[in-house]
Amino acid sequence: MFIFANFIEAIAVIIHYILQIYLYIIIARALISWVNPDPYNQIVQFLYKITEPVLYPIRRRLPITSYGIDFSPLIVLLIIFFLQEFFVKSLMQLAYNMH
Repeated sequence: MFIFANFIEAIAVIIHYILQIYLYIIIARALISWVNPDPYNQIVQFLYKITEPVLYPIRRRLPITSYGIDFSPLIVLLIIFFLQEFFVKSLMQLAYNMH
């Protein structure tokens, strides 16, 4: 049974790191949006390609404020924090209880 517990723990750690990396990517995307980035820059294109599938559905449902502020990165960050605090910790606790 400890092998399955270690497997679940490893999955939880991998999910945690993936969420952490995506958190930094979302922050970079939000920071880049404050300046006028070159749309042909490969880094900018990469950031848009990797974040737009997550940001677009949220942006479509949220109205943009009269000041033109996009709150979709903030919503995604809150979702990532929730997943880290609830889902990853639940997996870790499950693995701990199985030992």
